[in-house]
Amino acid sequence: MTYQHKELAAGRWGRLSFLEQMAHIGSEVERALNWRAKDNAVYSQQAAERALELLDLSLDAVRGPSRLKEIARTREALVDYFIGTNQYKSTEASWRKYFASFTYAARRDY
Repeated sequence: MTYQHKELAAGRWGRLSFLEQMAHIGSEVERALNWRAKDNAVYSQQAAERALELLDLSLDAVRGPSRLKEIARTREALVDYFIGTNQYKSTEASWRKYFASFTYAARRDY
């Protein structure tokens, strides 16, 4: 598999805390949303794919069943929003709010 985030895929990702991982994923989701708002479907899709790649890395590095559920459901809903029919009725605002919590919590510890 070819990774966009080669250094993270090589093992660094697993050393990040759950909050840090989710904050990084949120950054890619923010990029995807911003490009979508600018009507740039190609860049939006690329950012969404990078977010999904990071979610997959998180699934590989998961340390407990509760985290597994959260990450798997987040991935499912993101795929539905960016690629599927949005049957879960996600909104841009709901994604921004969801990931903002992780970004805030990850930065709080520094």
